[in-house]
Amino acid sequence: MSPWLIVMLVICVILIIGIIVLYILGKKSQKKKAEQDAQIAAAAQTMSMLIIDKKRMRLRDAGLPAAVVEQTPKLLRRSKVPVVKAKVGPKIMTLLCDAEVFESIPVKKEVKAVVSGLYITGVRGLRGTVAAAPKKKGFLAKLKAKAEKAESAKAELSKGKTEKAASKKK
Repeated sequence: MSPWLIVMLVICVILIIGIIVLYILGKKSQKKKAEQDAQIAAAAQTMSMLIIDKKRMRLRDAGLPAAVVEQTPKLLRRSKVPVVKAKVGPKIMTLLCDAEVFESIPVKKEVKAVVSGLYITGVRGLRGTVAAAPKKKGFLAKLKAKAEKAESAKAELSKGKTEKAASKKK
């Protein structure tokens, strides 16, 4: 057997083993997530609150209780999480939020939220529906829009010049 064939077989075997390991780990994490979701749903309660502010910030900078920060894994302490400051009754609380729900939370409005401990899992408007905030355009989307606008203006300008030239020929 040639050496390159042996190398290719070894690489294929390593890739197959890697795929199998990732599949097994994915199944385990799916089961773990399902159990956590069931626990969160069991402890959920609905409460009305006035949303003061929302932003993504590091867990240690969010102003959460020390016990919450200590229980999180060290790698997650540095990552940015969606944090909501809300007035619940007479108290102002700092709450964590689900990533999908975070985008639909309106600022400076009163909402009914499904809360499980310090975690917001759902939001609906107190008076009507919750209007989703308009999504901000990214840098590349802004550049693309600017380029399209310039291109259309250039096309209009050239169209106007050809019309003037055609009218002068008559």
